[in-house]
Amino acid sequence: MIQRRAWLAASAGLLLLAGCATPRAPVVPSATGSFSAWSGRLSLRVDSDPVQSFSALFELRGAPEAGQLTLTTPLGNTLAQLRWAEGEATLQDGRQTRRFDSMDQLIQAATGATIPVAALFAWLDGKPEAVAGWHPDLSQVGAGRLQATRESPEPRADLRIVFERA
Repeated sequence: MIQRRAWLAASAGLLLLAGCATPRAPVVPSATGSFSAWSGRLSLRVDSDPVQSFSALFELRGAPEAGQLTLTTPLGNTLAQLRWAEGEATLQDGRQTRRFDSMDQLIQAATGATIPVAALFAWLDGKPEAVAGWHPDLSQVGAGRLQATRESPEPRADLRIVFERA
């Protein structure tokens, strides 16, 4: 119960500080020249004890090698801005910019669960990409819906995304 209250307090703090949004930095195509952009809403539920859930509007730009993920409230306030490129991964949450050694650590800090970002780009394109423990349902990608479930490692996680190509 105490962890849940702390998590809710931290979330509320992020919402209050979200008004300090910064302008978007341009994202350049990766070394392979690929560049994609999607926007929509996402939700993530982690069946931990207590259960954690996270939802936000999002804008994903770039490629697995270099990109940017912006998470906002329904009112348009920026919750967090994640940026990555070779050798760097940063999280800006309105108060501070934190640096991470890997994309996995960055995503874990922002959402509470490790999400396979390289596979996410493929899944949003409707391409199956195998990731240990994850089971994506690509049957509705053409309609702008993606669901992926992580069965292992525990705890189970459920990622749902409603999107359009930006």
